[in-house]
This record gives sequence, C-alpha cells and structure tokens, in this order.
Amino acid sequence: MGETHGDRIDGAMITATGLSMHFGGQTLFTGADLQLDRGQRYGIVGANGAGKSTLLRILAGDETPSTGSVTTLRSARLGVLEQDHFQYDDVPIIDVVMMGNPELWAAMEEKERVLAEAEDHFDDVRYGELEDIVLRFDGYGLEARAGKILEGLGIPGEVHRQPLRVLSGGFKLRALLAKTLASDPDLLFLDEPTNHLDILAIQWLEQFLAEFKGCAVVVSHDLRFLDAVCTHILDVDYQRVTSYKGNYTRFVERKEEDRQRMESEIAKRQQEIADHKKFIARFSAKATKARQANSRQKRMEKIVIEELPRSSRRHPGFRFEARRPSGREVLKVEGVSKAFGDKQVLSDVHVAIERGDRAAFIGPNGIGKSTLLTIAMGLLDADTGTARWGHECDIGYFPQDHAEGLGDPQQSVLSCLWDVCPDDGMGGVLARLGAVLFSKDDADKKVENLSGGEGARLLFARLAAKRPTVLVLDEPTNHLDLEGIEALATALQAYDGTLLFVSHDRWFVDALAT
Repeated sequence: MGETHGDRIDGAMITATGLSMHFGGQTLFTGADLQLDRGQRYGIVGANGAGKSTLLRILAGDETPSTGSVTTLRSARLGVLEQDHFQYDDVPIIDVVMMGNPELWAAMEEKERVLAEAEDHFDDVRYGELEDIVLRFDGYGLEARAGKILEGLGIPGEVHRQPLRVLSGGFKLRALLAKTLASDPDLLFLDEPTNHLDILAIQWLEQFLAEFKGCAVVVSHDLRFLDAVCTHILDVDYQRVTSYKGNYTRFVERKEEDRQRMESEIAKRQQEIADHKKFIARFSAKATKARQANSRQKRMEKIVIEELPRSSRRHPGFRFEARRPSGREVLKVEGVSKAFGDKQVLSDVHVAIERGDRAAFIGPNGIGKSTLLTIAMGLLDADTGTARWGHECDIGYFPQDHAEGLGDPQQSVLSCLWDVCPDDGMGGVLARLGAVLFSKDDADKKVENLSGGEGARLLFARLAAKRPTVLVLDEPTNHLDLEGIEALATALQAYDGTLLFVSHDRWFVDALAT
C-alpha cells in the first residue's frame, strides 16, 4: 500500500503504519510505525545504504513502500528539495525561488496576463479570484522573502535577476534549496541540505529551521547540524526504524543505553540457563532431587533468548602514521595572489605551518580555500608569490575530486591500492582493504564504479599506505557517513604528522584544528 491523504484527529502531520522496504533479496527495514508532528524536526540517520533517503522519499509520497501505508494531513503543503537544476537554467534566479509555491506562482503569472489583456477585455471576476489567492499566500511579500532566503544562503542580490545558469553547480543547488524553503510548506523534506553549503549558510539554515512552524524531516551526515536542528532522530538500523526523542548526541547516548540493557538481559538469561544446567547435572540422578531437577529442566526450556540483530553501522579502521618526522618548518606561503578572470580569490596571502600543526582552512565557498591548497600542492600556478615546502615533507593529498587521487579508473580496487604498497603481498593488501570496509568481492570492482563513499575510503587507504609526513585534505568528509567521519577524526587525532585541511563540517573542525 502506498500513500494516502486524510484529516488527522490526533494532530499528527504524518502517520506511517507497518512500513517495510525490500530491494531484491535485501530488507532495508520492516514493521515501521511512525507519527510525525507539527513543530517537530526529525533527523533520519543510518549507515550508507541502510535506507535513509528511501525512508524520506516514502514519507514524502515519492516512493511506494513494499508494505504499509503513509497518511498525510490532507491540507498540508509539501516542500521537497529537488536535485535537478537543469530545467531552470534560463529562468531568473529570483523567479526559480518564487516558483516554490506553484499555486501562488501560477496565480501571479495569470494575473499579469489578465492585466495585459485589460484594454481589449478585463475579466474582473477571474482577476478577483486570482487576487484572493495572492493575498491568501501573502504574494505581495513573496519576492522580498525569496530575496532574503537567497541572501541567507549566500547568493547576493546583484545576481537575483540573472538566469540560474550564471551560478556554479553548488550554488544552483542552493537556489533549489531556497525554492523549497520559500514555498511556505507545512511539511519540509530535505535530503542532505548542507552538502553544498559553507559554514555561514549552514548556520543560516539552522536558524531558519529553528523558527520553522511546520514539520521538517532531514537526512544529513553533518553531526553538528543534526544536534542544532533535530527534536527527534529516526534511526534506520537493525532493519528497523526507531524513533528517539532529542538531538543526535542524546540519541547516541540513548541507543547505547538500550543496547547495553538488551545485552545485560541476555547475559542474565544465559546465567539462569547455566545455573539450571548445573543443578540438573548435579542432582538429576538423586531420587530425592529428581523432581526438582525435572522442574528446573522445564523452566529452562521456557527461557527464550532472542539473538541481538547485527547493526548495519560499520566504522572503517583508518590509521595514519608518518614514516619519519619532517623539518620544523613545513609550509611557507608568501604573498600569494590568484585571480580567475575578473574574480580575485586570493590577495597577498601569507601562511606559515610548522611541524605538528593541524590547520583548518575555513570560510565561505568561493573564497579561495581549495585554490590555496592546489597552489601549495604545485597543481596550480599563483599569479604572484610563492609556496614552499620544508625539509623531509612527504605530502599525502586528498583532492575534492577523488578520481584525481585514484589514478586509472579502469583498474580494480585491489590493484589501485597495491600500486602504493607493492611489498605488502596479496594478504596484506586485502587486510588494508578490509579495514576500510571493502569485502573480498569488492576487491575486483573497477575504480570508476565506486560510490563517493567507497572512493573516499579507498583514497584514505592509499594515503595510509604511503605514510606521508604531511596530510593535505580538501573536504575529506564530503562522501562519508557519520561513522566514517567519526572514525576519520579519531585516526587524524592520533596521526603524528602535520595536517592541513579544508572543511565546512564544524564538528570535524572542532575535533581536529589547533
């Protein structure tokens, strides 16, 4: 059964009953019963591939579950974050955002047509109907609201009248996010909304959602964002969907408490069985105790121990160590400037990095963070100035585009890693792959067929094998799930070399930067 709409008596905006989802022979989740209320913000979390985005699409009515039903408040307006920006390329940016409420946008456009035809024939009845729609949705304030949302997401007022195609891919997706937020929805569905946002835009979005009066459902790998925004966490794990009250940090505590309680209950029952067995073995042959032994046997047979399901969450085993110490001075950037056409991104930049520093490069998108790293790596020439590496600096580089760091896209995962540790032997290379969650079957996969998360994990395995004295990482958390991000932060905290990294993940920056 799929989605239905109805009027809720209990105040819930979405009620899901008996949801399950199967793909081929794989079960993502089963038996999910959920109630999502107005004024609450739900974060969907789980391992990559566990079914987070699938659950979001089911709740939004964009996908049909294998079994179960979703009932949505009949009058609720839905706002769903789109990913396809190409259809709007020639539309002015401000218009794209105002199109978020289709009923209002259609009324505003038709009203313009009615006015344009007024000299020949003025349809006052239709004009009155359209005016009612515009007033009902506060249409006269729509452009100002749309402009404010765009500026909050880092798209300046001077480009609002230009077509969407003038923006880069990441900023086009910001415009689609603005379109969703400006639609004045009752139900808001956001899949990875922070992916193309910098720190300032993420903080603005957190504030927007904190003031949002409807019901919001988000999928995100940004731990700080989930903490700041969520009133509830929907955990997709153990082939179940479990609702926890509170933000992400509270959820982690509660889930660990639940697991420990279940393990303790199982241990108690196992001890009961062991005690019964001991008594039976000792006294079953004695006539005076045979009756008691028999009674114990029956009690023991009634004890049911449910096997604890395995979690779909897996933490990769990242481990980095420098092959030797570098010199004290690691990197010296002096007077570096760089422009792309008319756009000056770096101007007279001076940076000094010393051995053991953990330097985070943060700031708005487009300000030149990655440009500075690529100049330092010698992959891009500065217009003026120099970037020099110090003595014994072996650099391990993690580019935003993983393909740059993985070499031949046609080679297998196994050979891609073996290239950088040829002395390890087959067993050693497979062990390194296993540590970063590649199975033996995955070893034959072609590099070009890897997902973003798989590509990132393989690239980190290559870097670990090289044992560099300096790690230069450009947005290293972009394609990792929460478990991967936490494992990476732990490994980098233990790394004995020097670290330079660009990141918009505030939790990750806080965990590492000195």
